[in-house]
Amino acid sequence: MKRLFCFLALTVAAILVGCGKPDFSDAEKKTIASLALSALPPLRSDTTNRFADVPAAAALGSTLFFDQGMSGDGTVSCSTCHKIDRQFQDDLPQAVGVGRTNRRTMPLAGVARDPWFFWDGRRDSLWAQALTPLENPLEQAGNRTAYAHYIKTRFGERYERIFGRLPDFSGMPLNANPLGTDAEQAAWNAMSGAQRDAINGVFANIGKAIAAFERSIEPAPTRFDRFALDLATGAEPKGDAVLSSQEILGLKLFIGKANCVTCHNGPRFTDNSFHNTGVPPVADLPPDRGRIDAVHQVEADPFNCFGAYRDGDAAACGELRFMVKDAPQLIRAYKTPSLRGAATRPPYMHAGQFSSLDEVVAHYAKAAPSVEGVAEVHPLELSDRERAALVAFLKTLAE
Repeated sequence: MKRLFCFLALTVAAILVGCGKPDFSDAEKKTIASLALSALPPLRSDTTNRFADVPAAAALGSTLFFDQGMSGDGTVSCSTCHKIDRQFQDDLPQAVGVGRTNRRTMPLAGVARDPWFFWDGRRDSLWAQALTPLENPLEQAGNRTAYAHYIKTRFGERYERIFGRLPDFSGMPLNANPLGTDAEQAAWNAMSGAQRDAINGVFANIGKAIAAFERSIEPAPTRFDRFALDLATGAEPKGDAVLSSQEILGLKLFIGKANCVTCHNGPRFTDNSFHNTGVPPVADLPPDRGRIDAVHQVEADPFNCFGAYRDGDAAACGELRFMVKDAPQLIRAYKTPSLRGAATRPPYMHAGQFSSLDEVVAHYAKAAPSVEGVAEVHPLELSDRERAALVAFLKTLAE
């Protein structure tokens, strides 16, 4: 009788704290191992940016990232929206720089591993992405020649030690830009082709320096990773590596019945692709059609992989060469975000449509139709217990 009592007590205790060695099939174990941060391969070199792994370039990029002088009015930097203490994002439904934008700030951990950038993929390299907010009138609202003059005045020696001699800016306007105000565009068009090319070269190097810094931002291990490592090695889970029965149920749902892993896969929990998941628009924002409009923007970008400012040869341009340009599934399709750290950075979706993970799970369970195009998601019959378990599991990716 005493033995039976001890056995029952131990069984109940195991249930209460979460089983140390939960029951997973071989297929489930393989999937879980593929999600662990230990499965993340080394960061590949970026042949389009020969300064990507140059420490001095990364140091300059870090300075520029936090420098409010890198904006039209001297009040905004990259770090205004990408806050270092908030996973390099800002907790707002839409980013606010010089003005309010129509998209949510994306975190930066592991961003150098992406093939496309921004929610819609309108840029095809990390350094080309870094340039875009600098000229966006709602973000940093600067202009191309002003940035070149600023670099020469404030960082001239550092720049030249990395990138070589700066061009002669004499005779060049202080404010000129192909994308700016009418006056800025007129000044840009009045410049010679050689002058415009010189400014573009400096501008591209600004992006390459910022990208070199951003390559250093990688995701940190979490409770899930410690659990996955123990599961893979057969070690007895200890401390916070022990997942509760609710968290284990959420993990099983994530890779099974709920099918989240279809898009949120790999060590960063993203397939790096674009999907229409029926996320509703925000009423007071401009129309936003997602990926379908971005393909034309990335093709027109003078700093894309086919452009004159790429380092290396065109062998690196496979993504751009073979990208899908016109297909129904691109309408209102947005990038799959990484789920690492997501539990602590609401709101969610490309314009902050949902304020909590509970709302996100409810959205996918309901699978409402898209206002345009066709949503890829289908209704899920999840109980309240299962929804809570999914949320509990997602929190293990942020602890």
